[in-house]
Amino acid sequence: MRELYKPFVRQGNPIIFMDEKSAELTKYAANSFLATKITFMNEIANFCEKVGADVDDVRIGIGSDSRIGKRFLFPGIGFGGSCFPKDVQALVKSGKEVGHNFQIIDAVLKVNEGQKIRLIEKVENYFGNLKGKKLAIWGLAFKPDTDDIREAPALYMIDELLAKGASVVAYDPEAMENVKAVYGSKITFSENQYDVLKGADALLIATEWSAFRNPDWETMKKNLNEKLIFDGRNLFELDEMKEMGFYYESIGRKTILP
Repeated sequence: MRELYKPFVRQGNPIIFMDEKSAELTKYAANSFLATKITFMNEIANFCEKVGADVDDVRIGIGSDSRIGKRFLFPGIGFGGSCFPKDVQALVKSGKEVGHNFQIIDAVLKVNEGQKIRLIEKVENYFGNLKGKKLAIWGLAFKPDTDDIREAPALYMIDELLAKGASVVAYDPEAMENVKAVYGSKITFSENQYDVLKGADALLIATEWSAFRNPDWETMKKNLNEKLIFDGRNLFELDEMKEMGFYYESIGRKTILP
């Protein structure tokens, strides 16, 4: 086996030999740990909002500790995809099969479910009633550079918005066809990230595509009914949003008023 994998580990990646059960558990444990790290940071971000702290400062501070590291500390609207949810749930299920309760992992799953609709809470707090509101969403995939929508927070957001009587118009560079297969005509899609804003009462950002990071601000102002952005991925700098005159809410940072 060592000779077989030798061409793939020339940069020094380790080859570790273990029994099958330990190997399987290693994979589940690794992804569950990373999911826990993400969820912990989301909890810290939510607390930051209540006490007036800035989660970016906190993230940089704790990430400078080599025992913690700076990766997987960016707050947002929860994790999705095929690996983290599946592996975390598999670890919990495997534990129950042998009478072991993963209390921490159970909490991770519970917190993550609520975090997926955290942005909707902010939108509802702003408007009061979402019935009849037209809301634009940037990003449908669970992460950028994929069309994968499995467990994507955007889908949970869409469900909440529709249940509250809002209309949804959405744009994603890759994932729209997959979402169309789920929702059909229940929501509207646009082939352009700016056209999706036309007549919308607010923009919600669910995926951190690079195309969203440096938008045409003047076109955004022109197309939106109000200069309202609810950012679930903390794409923009607070000073920039203040200068642009937007009302801007993100995750774990102060709200910017126009």
